[in-house]
Amino acid sequence: MFLMHRVQTDFALACLLTLTLLPLAAAQRAKEEEEPTSDLTFLVLKDDNGKPVRNAAVIMHSVNAKGKQGRGDLELKTDADGRTGFDGIPYGTLRVQVLAQGFQTFGEDYQVDHAKMDFTIKLKRPQNQYSIYGADDKKDQKPPSDPNAKPQ
Repeated sequence: MFLMHRVQTDFALACLLTLTLLPLAAAQRAKEEEEPTSDLTFLVLKDDNGKPVRNAAVIMHSVNAKGKQGRGDLELKTDADGRTGFDGIPYGTLRVQVLAQGFQTFGEDYQVDHAKMDFTIKLKRPQNQYSIYGADDKKDQKPPSDPNAKPQ
């Protein structure tokens, strides 16, 4: 009888400890896994006149310590005022790309290390492409001779 009472007491004590310590351990684990995050806002403007760019795609990629881009990404669209944002981006290196029709693609890596960060991105219009073979060189060239032509 004494032995049975002792087993029941030990079992009850074990259950009580488990029920008490389990939530504490889970809370500690959650606290350790919790990493700081940032609230990011983006303002996308035209470089030539400073007007907002609407419907620009702002794409964010995480970058690991080796400089490799992560698989997951997040795409946001700017509003009529050229603004967009996201809350909950973990601290670390973030690769930001901005795409908009009629503009050059923008890309830059940023170090996210503050609780709130604001970015202003100025998009440029496409530039003319230049070649070492300029238009003047083509005017001076004679058309290739036809090997089948008869001499005059």
